[in-house]
Amino acid sequence: MSQKTDAPATDAPIAATATSHIQVLFDAETIATRNRELAAEIVAARPEKLVAIAVLKGSFVFAADLIRAMHEAGLAPEVEFISLSSYRDSRVSSGKVTVLRDIDSDVRGRDVLLIDDILESGRTLAFAKDLLAARGARRVLVCVLLEKPHKRAVQVDPDFVGFTCPDYFVVGYGMDVSHAFRQLPFIGYIPEQET
Repeated sequence: MSQKTDAPATDAPIAATATSHIQVLFDAETIATRNRELAAEIVAARPEKLVAIAVLKGSFVFAADLIRAMHEAGLAPEVEFISLSSYRDSRVSSGKVTVLRDIDSDVRGRDVLLIDDILESGRTLAFAKDLLAARGARRVLVCVLLEKPHKRAVQVDPDFVGFTCPDYFVVGYGMDVSHAFRQLPFIGYIPEQET
């Protein structure tokens, strides 16, 4: 039997204050609708022996919701996780991509769906695509929640895009600033931190 614990009365005002300056870009309902549409688009691509690979950390909420939407649409992908970084503790890409955590599965002869939160410079996704293709993937498809088309440093074209994003520093729905705001159910931005 679970035990109910009452949170201190001060928690709600603190949480409300901490997020009150964040402007909503895409609300939870809009995101959920788009996830179902993306799942239908992925089904239409007729993937074979599909392995969905979430690029951590920012994509974890999007990937979970998208994979469930894919299940509802009739797909049963194997799920994997890869952690790549070209940012480390900075807000600007270093230009060098590092594998922090690799996948365990063999992708040889399989279709791969890379799931990432945001496509900006393209360095991370281009690196991941090349890496998986070199390992023998039959096809590497890219699905991003957000795309900033004018920020590209290398050529990589996503196969599936949730939303085109203005040039803001976005938070929420898995994306953070200094490890904060990942829990928000919407995608928002902090006006004074526009890029």
